[in-house]
Amino acid sequence: MKYYPRAIEKKLQDAIKQFPVVVLTGPRQSGKSTLLQHNYPDYHYITFDDPLLRQNAVEDPGLFMENIDLPVILDEIQYVPQLLPYIKMAVDKDRHRYGQFILTGSQVFNLMQNLSESLAGRAAILELLPFTLEEMKRSDSLKLKELFDICFKGFYPDPAVHQVDARLFYGSYLQTYIERDIRQLKSVHDVALFQRFMGLLAARSASILNLSNVASACGISRTTAQNWLSLLESSRIVYLLRPFSGNLNKRLVKSPKIYFTDTGLLTYLLKYPTAETLLHGPMAGAVFENFLIIEALKYKVNALALFEMFYYRDSNKNEIDLLLDEAGEMYLFEIKMKHNIIKKDYRFLDSFTDSQKKLHKFLISVYDKELALSSQVKNIPWYLFPRKLKDLH
Repeated sequence: MKYYPRAIEKKLQDAIKQFPVVVLTGPRQSGKSTLLQHNYPDYHYITFDDPLLRQNAVEDPGLFMENIDLPVILDEIQYVPQLLPYIKMAVDKDRHRYGQFILTGSQVFNLMQNLSESLAGRAAILELLPFTLEEMKRSDSLKLKELFDICFKGFYPDPAVHQVDARLFYGSYLQTYIERDIRQLKSVHDVALFQRFMGLLAARSASILNLSNVASACGISRTTAQNWLSLLESSRIVYLLRPFSGNLNKRLVKSPKIYFTDTGLLTYLLKYPTAETLLHGPMAGAVFENFLIIEALKYKVNALALFEMFYYRDSNKNEIDLLLDEAGEMYLFEIKMKHNIIKKDYRFLDSFTDSQKKLHKFLISVYDKELALSSQVKNIPWYLFPRKLKDLH
């Protein structure tokens, strides 16, 4: 299979030169193992997806570590947290032998908890999300229909570039995710109900999340809904965009907006049969916004960018879809899946002020030219958004 370089590779190489342990997290099937095995063929490779290796490591972690040849890639380390103290001891024998251990893990929350206890100060932590549009070499002047073809397939490597049927992939992905990850957690007893919960969240993508409403529709308690949402967020299935508070004197909405980190999984949960029906369906605008917000998240993760991501909405329902806040500057983006831009589309964006920040304002639309809409607001075609993110640094 053709290898597609990943944007995070330079940061990964830098980390390997500076830390004895490097941890690469991210959702299942995002390409972690492929990236590492392609770029570090001289490393020994051990995966704890192998039940026999996992059993040996759990039962006698000390003996297992004695038989490891360094440098080594330990894949799916979250299955054997018993190894982490022994990795710490191996590292502490020579703290300046960098890049000896590369660990990967999919269950982000559990992994982070164990790492913070065992390898604090010894490990660099990076995250790999599914492909960006640029990594797929598909970012220049795409038509909207082509974008929705891509969004329908999703950005996981198998359906995105390896020609695996998207519907088969996501059906298997959901089953694997639930059976291998979620079933291990005591808070999920009814798999069918959990899948219904995910479907209800998908129907609310790119919207402010009313979790009580979702819990009621699903027939579960709000506490259960909160626990399940935390599972989905910590394993990077969903992303919660928090509201901006800042120093503004207006009463702001406090609930997050919900997005799925992969549009292919989102459209599968929404049960769209084709990209064509998706493009012309009622969720098209939400999927379009979901795609752009997650592109920003992927850029932040890949570049280790310092900006924080928010949305803005006040009690008068004035809203800005995305705020990127870094030091004394803030980049504001309003997203409209439309060709014909009118003043109403950017009126609030134009009038938005913040005395503490230097503001840069953009409308992202389907109109295919960069254009000044006012003295403060500039239209950019959606396919130039990744390039605009790079311009931030």
